[in-house]
Amino acid sequence: MSDVVIRVEGLGKKFKIGSSQPYHRLSEVFVGLGQAALRFPGSLLGCRSIDRTEDLQDNSPAAQGEFWALKDINFEVKQGEVVGVIGRNGAGKSTLLKILSRITEPTEGRFGIKGRVASLLEVGTGFHPELTGRENVFLSGSLLGMSKFEIKRKFDEIIDFAGTEKFLDTPVKRYSSGMQVRLGFAIAAHLEPEILIVDEVLAVGDAEFQKKCLGKMGEVSQSGRTVLFVSHNLAAVRTLCTSGVLLSKGTIQATGRAIDCLTQYSQMNQATCPKDFYRLKKPKGVQVTSLRYYQSSTQVAEDSITCGESLTIAITCERLSQDESSIGLVASIAVKDHEQTPLLLMHSRMTGDNLTATSHQFSIDLSIPRLPLRPGRYFLTISLMDKMSNLLDSITEGPYFDVIDGPHYVSCELPPRSHALLAIDHEWSLHQEASKCLN
Repeated sequence: MSDVVIRVEGLGKKFKIGSSQPYHRLSEVFVGLGQAALRFPGSLLGCRSIDRTEDLQDNSPAAQGEFWALKDINFEVKQGEVVGVIGRNGAGKSTLLKILSRITEPTEGRFGIKGRVASLLEVGTGFHPELTGRENVFLSGSLLGMSKFEIKRKFDEIIDFAGTEKFLDTPVKRYSSGMQVRLGFAIAAHLEPEILIVDEVLAVGDAEFQKKCLGKMGEVSQSGRTVLFVSHNLAAVRTLCTSGVLLSKGTIQATGRAIDCLTQYSQMNQATCPKDFYRLKKPKGVQVTSLRYYQSSTQVAEDSITCGESLTIAITCERLSQDESSIGLVASIAVKDHEQTPLLLMHSRMTGDNLTATSHQFSIDLSIPRLPLRPGRYFLTISLMDKMSNLLDSITEGPYFDVIDGPHYVSCELPPRSHALLAIDHEWSLHQEASKCLN
């Protein structure tokens, strides 16, 4: 018996740019029927009704163009997999999840889902704003196909997880967006769906709740259920997901192991990485003008920095004002990976180094005796401050360098979830007699 629970074949979704799309909401159907009933007597008398929407609509060829949000999507998901759907904004991630949740219909292709599905795609999905939190738990649970007995059995656990017990009898319309997300996720995750579909709504919650959600999704997957997870938090995708689907401009670029999809996504971002500096709009007193990298006292290109060797980052600056004979500076450089996860922080106050500039142009050098970063691309954030910690100039985007293999580091295939980013100095040895320090 096949263990595939989601199969997507040739899926596509097309929208018309500039034209109104019909929304299949029950309230709008009733409104449309009411408007038709009001127009009916006039139509019997030969009166022509005027549709103001048509008058305001742009019928030019450009406005009526077609846009494929998804095109030729094919993949399978097996039972128990945690699949991370990643890609840039507009890649089609949310559209794909809405189709799989049967919120919208595909233009072409087909898909099959085996099992009960719970979806959390938008803030307050499935909630009635006039009903209380307690009533919405039963309403949402019923929509997910749960019996009243099942909902009662899980009710206390749901409320405890969401942390909304004080507001159980308050209408949901008075909840903040974060409270709605917490309650919605708690319902979807605790009512034991076979397939859980979660869009990037967890970003609304605070850090503590996001941690609880990631832990809960891990529990769901370990119990044999399936999770589809859309997130721009690539670190969470790396930690949580076993498989991945990489989308770009409505098409699949990669499927397979999550780590492989994340690597390809990183390479796509590297291809469009800006080289120009993005600085403060108005630097104060001092301005960074250029950046250079040196290894073994030799200037190197930013794409050939060797792992495990010494590195010097030279920051060339100029003073914008000569009102004072000298200026005391505090410098810092942060190193981040492609997921914008901070890896290293070097700060002149941490080392107690005195940086005093007396000339118009000068260079601030940061020396790292042994670069601990594994091969890959890394991004820099550079900040210059005065002695009172007032920001003078800051570069948050643009500078980066690529680390390559070196004699002190040899690439090797590691388990997907063991891909650390730092390669620190270390040494292994074996002693024939067991150590007694743990006894």
